Amino acid sequence: MQKKIVLACSKCGSRNYSTFHNKETNTERLEVKKFCKYCNAHTEHRETK
Repeated sequence: MQKKIVLACSKCGSRNYSTFHNKETNTERLEVKKFCKYCNAHTEHRETK
């Protein structure tokens, strides 16, 4: 079952992206490098609750 998650910038904490993630096969939090328009740089984005 896929669940909708929100990704937040690890630098400024803004919640920029939302996506779907398969929680049954992956139990750890998703971490992806994305562009943050507030930091104006590519930063690590982590799954939030």
